[in-house]
Amino acid sequence: MTSAALRRFAVIVITAVSVCYTMIGFGLYLAAADLAVTAGALVGTVGTTVPLVLHVRAGLRGLRPRHLPLTLSVQALATYVPDFLLPFGWSGVIAPLFAGSLLVLLRLRVSGPLVGLVTVYQGLGIMNATGGHWAIALFYAVTVLTTGVMVYALVRSARMAGELEQARAELAEAAVLKERLRISRDLHDGLGRSLTAIALKGDLAARLVERDPASARTEVTELVQVAREAVQDVRHVARGYREMSLKGETDRAVALLEASGVDCQVNLTAAALPRSSEEALAWGVREGVTNVLRHSRATTCSITTSVRAEAARLEVVNDGTPQRPATSANGAAASSSRGAPVTPGNGLTGLGERASQAGGTVTAETTAAGGFRLIMEVPA
Repeated sequence: MTSAALRRFAVIVITAVSVCYTMIGFGLYLAAADLAVTAGALVGTVGTTVPLVLHVRAGLRGLRPRHLPLTLSVQALATYVPDFLLPFGWSGVIAPLFAGSLLVLLRLRVSGPLVGLVTVYQGLGIMNATGGHWAIALFYAVTVLTTGVMVYALVRSARMAGELEQARAELAEAAVLKERLRISRDLHDGLGRSLTAIALKGDLAARLVERDPASARTEVTELVQVAREAVQDVRHVARGYREMSLKGETDRAVALLEASGVDCQVNLTAAALPRSSEEALAWGVREGVTNVLRHSRATTCSITTSVRAEAARLEVVNDGTPQRPATSANGAAASSSRGAPVTPGNGLTGLGERASQAGGTVTAETTAAGGFRLIMEVPA
């Protein structure tokens, strides 16, 4: 049942109960055929029902009425003052509605004792009025308690259903946002290297086409292969599935770097790593190599992995000076060994998010020799 349906159900039930109680009370005085008594009963009926409507509406919305002390006081007066002015026990019929308002509007640690007092008062009052008939007194007391709890339960259930629907909507919105961020990050990280490789190989083929057609054809063939890999990357992003291996990504990175004239040194650990950690390190290799090709004038690059104290560590170091500062992907600026400030970038920020999901960290810094070092640590 939806929250709107629960609200309608609560309103219908509370309205029906309220009409029954007020009509019983008003009917007793109407039968007396006394104009003054009937007018007093009418005032009591209005003074009880109008505040109750305001209280239930506010309770269903989870709000506090603007004039809560006033409306609650009016309902209390309309419930108990007629006992001293009219010939019959008005509050014995109307008090259950007042108990419902107390439970709906006030905290349970306040409303609970108050409803208890109302219940005891009604029981003792009816017992006194009936000459000690405890069964009748018990009936009225139980009626006060059960009606108050019923009103509270209906209002609270409808409100909780609304809160649950809102929470579900917020979770759905968060899931959509998370998926958008994943697609954005995967497109940036996955296609960045491929598009960079396509541009480099296209430029190289253009330079070789006149003096070395065979080499130019080789570069074009490799360019087509990289483009096909990029198409597969896009399909994987759309399906939300992408399996990467550290060795496979390192091999592709080395081939791309050497084709661009960068000497590579690779030293990968033979230790088996958890799947999530290996994929995170593979993304680290991809982002590190993309930064080398895009943002530096490097001639050498080393890719090293090691395992120490239950942590796997990746280092990608090149000797080129970055054209723009890199980032500590944990969100904070990482100080470099040369003291230069480091500002966030999209690629390393996304890499930091991947590392965080795997339980690791990413740091980017310049080296003393003017190169650049990317460090990634994940659980081993």
